[in-house]
Amino acid sequence: MVLRETVCLRRLAAGSHSQEIRFGRFLGNDAVTVERIIAGWGEPTGAAVAGRHVLALQDTSEIRFQTTPDNRRDLGKIKKGNCWGLLLHPMLALDAETGSCLGLVGGRVWTRGTEALPPHASRPLSAKESRRWVETAEAAKAVLASATRVTAITDREGDFFVMWARLPEERFHLLSRVMHDHALSGGGTLRRAAAEVAFCDSRTVELRERADRPARQADLSLRFGEATIRRPQNLEAAALPDGVTLRWVEVVEPSPPAGVEPLSWLILTTHAVATFADAWQIVAWYKQRWVIEQFFRVMKQQGLKVEDSQLQSAARLEKLVAIAAKAAVIVMQLVQARSGQDRQSASLVFTPSEIDTLTALQQRFKGKTRLQANPHPMGSLAWAAWIIAKLGGWNGYASSKPPGPITFFNGLAYFRACADGWALRDVYMP
Repeated sequence: MVLRETVCLRRLAAGSHSQEIRFGRFLGNDAVTVERIIAGWGEPTGAAVAGRHVLALQDTSEIRFQTTPDNRRDLGKIKKGNCWGLLLHPMLALDAETGSCLGLVGGRVWTRGTEALPPHASRPLSAKESRRWVETAEAAKAVLASATRVTAITDREGDFFVMWARLPEERFHLLSRVMHDHALSGGGTLRRAAAEVAFCDSRTVELRERADRPARQADLSLRFGEATIRRPQNLEAAALPDGVTLRWVEVVEPSPPAGVEPLSWLILTTHAVATFADAWQIVAWYKQRWVIEQFFRVMKQQGLKVEDSQLQSAARLEKLVAIAAKAAVIVMQLVQARSGQDRQSASLVFTPSEIDTLTALQQRFKGKTRLQANPHPMGSLAWAAWIIAKLGGWNGYASSKPPGPITFFNGLAYFRACADGWALRDVYMP
């Protein structure tokens, strides 16, 4: 999928009908399960996180597939209206210092059933979709055991009492944007308590481009404090405390540009926040959620176009999405590796034969001056990314715009042909 930038089985098979049949049989094999595919996500990641502070990002994306009233492909309802598909909930690991993507940690892929469910409040956590936030974080602790520290980051949907009460440990912290105006143990609510605290600092922050807004700068005011959120009265889960003491950080945009909705984030965390420098660090870590949004874009419209798949059953589509998630992360790692900030090995993405191909291709891009040569250590992922970007049309000059996903997809398409040819170099042709 990475080398052919597609999830289409016919294109993956490169014209070989027998290979297309093999791919189809693989996805249809009962011994190949979504759970086993997802379990393999974290194998290289567990080694890559050793000795690092890791930001573990969770989020959910709805994957929509075309259906007809007579053929729903066994898919469930998503979104509002006549939309059918499945859901992907991954956790990504980033290096907290460099922002480099270290790989997938775990998650879920599932299709909603058609049966009617009891009201949400009357169901235990084990019967709710929201259990994915807790289960994914709990499973991540084993995968990320070699990290020095983990900060699990969620958006507002991951803000509920069970998360705060069950998950934190000495080296495992939580950070989430607030959804609920939590009741506090001493009376009142979190938002009311925050509103009584004066703003203590201001700063201009760069906001990255998102699907619903362009990139821009925002002048933000900041305040922070501590609060003990109270256990909800209707919560039936046993062995949970009556309250959890957390730190909160709020940033607001008092004077947004004309016609722009002002930014307002209220963030909860288990990290200590004693100074405004600590508080700005919390904001900076939360901003890294942008990476998982980019991951979904690579999965869908700006990369693998997984929603275009014509597979006819939900069971096979679930497996395809789980495999495509791994491919999307590899593309992201190539894009990020261009900076050379994180010296991960090229073997994280490429096979030994493909690394041999890259070594041969580097001779083509040696350049006449030092500034035109590959500046990264041979065998590193940054070294490989530099070559792939050059194959995609990037000129390599520091003054040029850094190569993006499209450049890397073009470079990978070129590299695929080179790698196929290089693999035949020792084949005897009569």
